[in-house]
Amino acid sequence: MAPQQRRSRTARLAFVAATVAASAAFASGPGFAAGAEVARATDPPAPVTTTPVTTAPVITPPTTPAVVEPVKTPEPVKTPAPAFGAFLDSGARGVARMAALSSWLGGAELRVGHTYLPGNHWSDIEGAPGLLDVWADWRTEKTDRMLVLNVPMQEHNEDGVSDWQVRRLLQQGAAGQFDQHFKALATRLIDLKVPDTVIVLGWEMNGTTYTSRCGPDPEAWKKYWNRIVTTMRSVPGQKFRFDFTPSRGRDAVPWTQCYPGDDTVDIVGMDSYDQPSGLTFDEQVKEPYGLQEHVDFAKTHGKPISYPEWGLFRNGDNAEYMKRMLAWMDEHKPLYNTVTDYCPHGVWQCSQNPKSSQVYRSVLFGRTEDPTTPPTTPTTPTTPVTPEPPKPTTPTTPPAPTHPANCSPVELGDWVEYWLGGKLCVKFDWWQRDR
Repeated sequence: MAPQQRRSRTARLAFVAATVAASAAFASGPGFAAGAEVARATDPPAPVTTTPVTTAPVITPPTTPAVVEPVKTPEPVKTPAPAFGAFLDSGARGVARMAALSSWLGGAELRVGHTYLPGNHWSDIEGAPGLLDVWADWRTEKTDRMLVLNVPMQEHNEDGVSDWQVRRLLQQGAAGQFDQHFKALATRLIDLKVPDTVIVLGWEMNGTTYTSRCGPDPEAWKKYWNRIVTTMRSVPGQKFRFDFTPSRGRDAVPWTQCYPGDDTVDIVGMDSYDQPSGLTFDEQVKEPYGLQEHVDFAKTHGKPISYPEWGLFRNGDNAEYMKRMLAWMDEHKPLYNTVTDYCPHGVWQCSQNPKSSQVYRSVLFGRTEDPTTPPTTPTTPTTPVTPEPPKPTTPTTPPAPTHPANCSPVELGDWVEYWLGGKLCVKFDWWQRDR
């Protein structure tokens, strides 16, 4: 073949090869680098190599939920209301009256049920059947409820036992002679499915009234307290909290001398009534071992505070005390409080305190959440309250139900009367068939 023919043939072959290479580059799409280079070298409209599809992998569908998820606004968290209630009666009547008190307070939620074990005999302190059952039923109806139970440390708790006898009993308790009674109580509460009961043990120990008092031998008292707590905590399934609750002020002995230690105290409480006569609320705050020292002491020991008993007393229908005490609790936020609601202390079952009743009702009416600000005008009913001043006796059934003149009530006990809805009454003239 002549050289010119070879050159001409060679040129034709080169042109064909270039054309094939360019076609391969278009067919392969992005990511075929060799084909892209050939296309740029042989074909002027070679923008196939700069096509934006090369950035497509960056925008991928899986990234969409990741961007949307954090944008969702979380639901507001509701702060639970400070737990409050009232002592209305030790037995089944106390449970029955709680719904009526809540209604009087505009549906305010009473989350605390408060009762006392009798201290007559050890069988009472062990939780004899008939008292705790109905309280346990109330507690277990809702998970956020709290059962507060005052527990004496000795039998014959209000029988005026002398100091030397109390000293001997405290020493016996510290040595473990009464452990079995408190183990029985712990077992009873756990069996009733209220293992988280708040135990107000040996309350008002700084006074002179109870056989559970501290004054005759503070060291033995503290050892005895620790022994009781250790015994009750040793029972499987327990979740008890123990509330150390003196009365406000010095009383017979400074209550700080009776404090048994942080290991066996969960709550530092205080029973604070409006007394003695003439003592202002500011003085109740500032007095030695008063309200301020109580708050400071609990804070130092890292414990929440409580007010298991509070209410009116020596200064009568004292609306100022009621206003200030409620504001104090709103400010310092105790774990719980329960007003003592019978005369002379009460505001619902006691008609002799109308001004204080007005204050109590107006401040707590409809309360279900944490108050945002302390009450400024507590003697004026809040919006939901009816314009007329509340009368505590109007919505309340009398503590002792009335009965016909010719009818004699039969005492069947609180527990039976609770389920019957009142006392059983027998007529005097039941034998007169002609009437």
